[in-house]
Amino acid sequence: MSFQTLEFLLFFPAVFLLHWSLPHRFRWPLLLLASWLFYFWWAPWAGLLLVGTTLVSWLCALGVHGQRGRVRRFCLLTALAVPLGCLALFKYAGFFASIAGAQLSLRLILPVGISFYTFQTLSYVLDVYRGKNEPERHFGYYALFVSFFPQLVAGPIERPEHLLPQLRRERRFSVRDLSSGGWLLLTGYFKKLVVADLLAPLVDRVYAGPGTALGPQIAAATVLFGIQIYCDFSGYTDIARGAAKLLGIDLIENFHAPYSARTIRDFWRRWHISLTSWFTDYVYIPLGGSRRGTARRCLNIMAVFLLSGLWHGADWTFVLWGGVHGLYQIGGILYERCCPARLPDGRWTAALQRLRTFALVTFAWVFFRAETVADALTLLSRLGTGWTALPALLGAAAPALLPPLLMLVCLSRLDRLPPRTQGRDAARVMTVFSCLLAIGLGWWISLASSGTNAFIYFQF
Repeated sequence: MSFQTLEFLLFFPAVFLLHWSLPHRFRWPLLLLASWLFYFWWAPWAGLLLVGTTLVSWLCALGVHGQRGRVRRFCLLTALAVPLGCLALFKYAGFFASIAGAQLSLRLILPVGISFYTFQTLSYVLDVYRGKNEPERHFGYYALFVSFFPQLVAGPIERPEHLLPQLRRERRFSVRDLSSGGWLLLTGYFKKLVVADLLAPLVDRVYAGPGTALGPQIAAATVLFGIQIYCDFSGYTDIARGAAKLLGIDLIENFHAPYSARTIRDFWRRWHISLTSWFTDYVYIPLGGSRRGTARRCLNIMAVFLLSGLWHGADWTFVLWGGVHGLYQIGGILYERCCPARLPDGRWTAALQRLRTFALVTFAWVFFRAETVADALTLLSRLGTGWTALPALLGAAAPALLPPLLMLVCLSRLDRLPPRTQGRDAARVMTVFSCLLAIGLGWWISLASSGTNAFIYFQF
């Protein structure tokens, strides 16, 4: 079930009303059944995989905490092997076979959200093994932690110490939660249905024909893709956080104005925050982090970013995308060591640093968006072509580019409106009304054209 479908627009209000009408002790069964229905709706066999992974990780965490010696190590290895084995089978079987030079004739359907709930179960078991958290002995609450429907499919990747206590705690209906949750839903749907889905055809048109695209078209499409993927993914996160907030639950923030970052390191503190922190805590720090010298630190950073690229997809384009960001980070570290003196801080310096970071991030998006490595290299090789025809291209593209530009102006206004004051003056009321109207029109147009675009991160 996807957030932008009619089924969800009927499903969620029913869950919301039942949740707040039931006593606290009946809420977790309702949310668990709703979460499993939400996921089983897509494919029952994938739902069985989710339930099986949940049961194995729960039992193994109890074993890790209650046993010693070989039994404890066996429970840990089982808890790691089962979810990672399922992830490797469904997502990476063909990729690893191609590395080995084999031809894999079987193409498996990737279960939606498997990368997200796999990492969530791994963090839970590893934290229990390290003694950081006690195991959750109530299977129902643990199953709800793994499969809580707002964040099940595309995150954010929650930690047990943050989400589990909220699921257990008795929640009271709050007008403030209703206001802020509704505002997040409004923002998320606007980002997805109005901005991201409006930009998608413009980007697809260029990336579908890399051999014929001209430099200005490639540059414009890549910049628009950077905006599209941000609005698509952060839009999903806003909807997830808004739906959870309406149920009295706070999900962690996954995006914090990433394109205002002044360095690549700062960008990754703001983009997909839950994934960045997961790799930091469970890969980078165990590898030694920055404690073993500059060379080892750079090696650890590159390993993390290559794994991050592979997490996004079983394709060399994603590995290259991760490698490019790893090189950015390593270059930044070496530059700081060689040139410790900094430019004087100021408005123009900050603007230039943001522009530089955006350009570097946008360049890397070429590898992320291209269908193949060959397509990415073709697009990059053609970046220098066609710039003499720029005025004619702008004239031809103006009608198509004007609506997205207007929507981006609206989005910038929407992000600056605090949720508690959205209805206190006429300007805010008009903004909210206009955004709701735009969302309605965007959804209607999408349905009329055979359905909306799926969220980009559903494929991961």
